[in-house]
Amino acid sequence: MSTAESLMRANLLEVFAERDPQRRTTAIARTYTDDVVFTDPDDSAIGHDAIHRKAQEVLDGAPDFVFRAGGPVYEAGDLAYLAWEFGPEGQPAVVSGVDVGFVEGERLAKVYTLLLR
Repeated sequence: MSTAESLMRANLLEVFAERDPQRRTTAIARTYTDDVVFTDPDDSAIGHDAIHRKAQEVLDGAPDFVFRAGGPVYEAGDLAYLAWEFGPEGQPAVVSGVDVGFVEGERLAKVYTLLLR
């Protein structure tokens, strides 16, 4: 698995899907640069603490939902793309989207989230 693929899967499954705050904190430290910028249609979050708060807000707003990858990770240079789905376990997705990440060194420096439905 490439660095970009590993980072994009960690962003989705070890950060935004992780309900345990301590495990999420550990994943954030190994996944993002210190000054990471995460942007979605609502706002931007800068840095590890802001990413942690953003993930917690998403999970608090949908306590019975889970994230799952919606396909493979695609890569081109320092850019990576991963589609995802969010909904009740074992049921069709309620929300789907894509994450586009930019890798610097061995970590994600920027992540853009686009909602598809």
